[in-house]
Amino acid sequence: MVSTVGVETRMENSQNRIRKRPRSAWDVGPSQSEPEAQRAVMACNEGNGRRGSPPKRDDDREGHYIYNLGENLTSRCTFGRVLECWDRQTREYVAIKVVRSIRKYREAAMIEVDVLEQLAKHDKGNSRCVQIRTWFDYRNHICIVNMHDLRLIHTDLKPENILLVSSEYVKLPGSKRFSSDETNYRCLPKSSAIKLIDFGSTVSDDQNHSSIVSTRHYRAPEIILGLGWTYPCDLWSIGCILIELCSGEALFQTHENLEHLAMMERILGPLPQHMTQKANHGAEKYFRRGARLNWPLGAVSRESIRAVKKLDCLKDLILRLVGSSKASSYLTDLLYGLLKYDPSERLTARQALDHPFFKIPT
Repeated sequence: MVSTVGVETRMENSQNRIRKRPRSAWDVGPSQSEPEAQRAVMACNEGNGRRGSPPKRDDDREGHYIYNLGENLTSRCTFGRVLECWDRQTREYVAIKVVRSIRKYREAAMIEVDVLEQLAKHDKGNSRCVQIRTWFDYRNHICIVNMHDLRLIHTDLKPENILLVSSEYVKLPGSKRFSSDETNYRCLPKSSAIKLIDFGSTVSDDQNHSSIVSTRHYRAPEIILGLGWTYPCDLWSIGCILIELCSGEALFQTHENLEHLAMMERILGPLPQHMTQKANHGAEKYFRRGARLNWPLGAVSRESIRAVKKLDCLKDLILRLVGSSKASSYLTDLLYGLLKYDPSERLTARQALDHPFFKIPT
């Protein structure tokens, strides 16, 4: 019944304690009435009772819960991974995020619970963020059943954390043919409605923002330079995601800071001196005297130099990807606003939503 996705939340030095919550419908045994199809989906492996919890077994070496198809996670209340599960009471499919049974991940999970509950409280229209149904503790695993105006910073925006609400799609003939009797098809989603997920790294505006956050490819320059960060780091990530949606691949394909900064300069132009001169001690090594980037002199390999050299500037990149039109002109302008080096000059979320690009008739 179950598709899994590896999910690991990252939040260290948390002072939050694992709290208890009132007993809910998830904690009681399911009713006997269920359709034959769902009974088949939830069929337990041999040796598992239909309604009881599965036999006690160890987690894997990384602290992940090892599940079996058809397990009932709630009859004894024991959580990562994400499981697609059938709720026998509401008779619908839900996603259950099973967090690793390691203290820092449990603490991060409770932060995510707090954030999701806060979002649900203010997101009355159930619009763009995944909704929490409830949470429970199962064998030392926190289980979560499933923003800037709320002074929250996601810090880990990337394509993997933006999901389509519906998995339905339509097949359309593609532009390429492999042979005269073979048609190439492309699949388009029936609905473009999306939900934002994974709030395990979310922080509030009043917390200390000096740590390294964001997945590498979507990391803003102020984070790399150690200048501190706040809301604008999310908008930088969104700019990177928009380009990836056009090209099908990450904009900054690197795992090294100097190469990452060199790629930024190749696409967006030189980093501003007032930022490079304030870089922290760990980032000073990436610059020569005069605050110029130490590139290509400091490159780790010739392959790295070639990878940077082959990149287009942003305007040429968008022109190549989507062609010349009023829409592409608006998109380029929006991206320059989202990818401003100086976070104080970067578009806010509200400004980005008001951009002419999003007002183009579809």
